[in-house]
Amino acid sequence: MNNEDIKGVAERGRADELLTIGEVADIVRVPVATLRYWRHLGTGPRSFRVGRGVRYWHNEVTTWLQSQSDGPTAA
Repeated sequence: MNNEDIKGVAERGRADELLTIGEVADIVRVPVATLRYWRHLGTGPRSFRVGRGVRYWHNEVTTWLQSQSDGPTAA
C-alpha cells in the first residue's frame, strides 16, 4: 500500500465517522447553541437523533462547510 492508498482509506473511515454536536461545534467553530438553533430552523449540516443524542456524519459536515464557502459572499 502506498501513501495515496493509506490516505484514501483514512479519509473514507473519517467520512463514515459519527460526530456529536460538541465535536461539530468545534469543527465549525460555533457554539453548540448555534447548532441547536440551526437544527430548529432546518439549516446547518444534516443531523439526526440516536436515542437522546444528536449525531452528524463527518461527510455531511464537510459537505455543508464546502457549500457555505461556494455560496455568494458579502461585499
